[in-house]
Amino acid sequence: MAFEVRTPRIAMSSIREVVITGLGVVSPIGIGVDAFWNSLLSGRSGVKPVAAFPTNGLPVHFGGEITDFDGKQYITPRKSLKVMSREIQFAVAAAGMATRHAALTPGAVDPERLGVIFGAELMHTPPEEIESAYRASAMDRRFDIRRWGEAAMREIFPLWMLKYLPNMPACHIGIAHDARGPNNSITLGEASSLMALAEAAHVIERGQADAMIAGGVGSWLSATAFVRSQQLDASQRNAAPEKACRPFDSDRDGRVHGEGAAAFVLETAASAAARHAPVLARFMGASSAFEPVTPSRPLRGDAIRRVLCGALAAARWDSKELGHLNAHGASTRSGDAMEADAIRATLGDLPVTAPSSYFGNLGPGGGAVELLATILAFQHDLVPTTLNFERPDPSCPVNVVADQPLIGAAARAVTLNYARTGQAVAIALAGSSH
Repeated sequence: MAFEVRTPRIAMSSIREVVITGLGVVSPIGIGVDAFWNSLLSGRSGVKPVAAFPTNGLPVHFGGEITDFDGKQYITPRKSLKVMSREIQFAVAAAGMATRHAALTPGAVDPERLGVIFGAELMHTPPEEIESAYRASAMDRRFDIRRWGEAAMREIFPLWMLKYLPNMPACHIGIAHDARGPNNSITLGEASSLMALAEAAHVIERGQADAMIAGGVGSWLSATAFVRSQQLDASQRNAAPEKACRPFDSDRDGRVHGEGAAAFVLETAASAAARHAPVLARFMGASSAFEPVTPSRPLRGDAIRRVLCGALAAARWDSKELGHLNAHGASTRSGDAMEADAIRATLGDLPVTAPSSYFGNLGPGGGAVELLATILAFQHDLVPTTLNFERPDPSCPVNVVADQPLIGAAARAVTLNYARTGQAVAIALAGSSH
């Protein structure tokens, strides 16, 4: 099937160049850019047995868990922690790292020209937080919904809801950095954080802001989310969790769930130059699309094909000019085959890497964390390998970067994500000198 992509004709002089000047990450393979990159170089997986809660009786006992994070080290004032879930703390910490990395000090950008857009989703409450409310609503040891309104509300922290709303990461980041410009939240599953980054760039291009903090956060490792996610084609490789996430490999048996966040500072090239801020990458374009999904009609990859073509068109690139593709890499039987077919049909034999192999599916945070790997690949002139790719699968006809990192590839890449609900997004980035 041929795909024709039509892009609006906009005079290049009317578009403000958008660059990335700051990075921050909280992930299962490291907190901070250096720790994250070192794990990619050493092939260290962040997938391990879950330690945060008991997994006895569950079919899966492992995930991409962050075990060395302490919000008190990253968030001030500390009283703010009372209204921040674990995911919100990840997001605020990553954003703080990104602004420091970019040397975006208070007043460096007019606060009314600084905004925030973050990808997130509804966050799950730990069962212990509502246990007393549940018990107060019980009659003869059975839950009675009629008692909830009066009895349960006496047991719940008055600001409880603020800890779990998907718009709160962007709100807290805006408050922390006095960002009074556009503030928004994107909630489109695994496509959320790349969508957020693309919209942040477009806000700058439209002249509505000079700088934006963008990224995403997610966790499928809270107790409730973890139990629910195991119904979603999860890997059962309990004996060797570090081998469980294996995108495009013949022996993949399902997705691995994790948690994490990444944030970026985007600004105009003129703003970066005025601040003498080093440019880490250049935003070249983005594309998003949707294809219907129903129980009788699984994803076919139509939206993926369209966004890959659309990102190239937006960047005004030919596929032969790309150095690599950063793939979604769900590690599921059907998902990887569908994605691989779409990649092959649009990009041919382009080298493909899947950073998700190191930490699993981070929900709305995944795309941002994965994108970080591409920007670091530009800086180090090295595309990391895909972990656990040991046996090629004929149903996944892609050129996976495996065994050895790819050195010397062009500093032009596309990063791809898609959600199970049909949304797809691709972002084209180039290195600082391209």
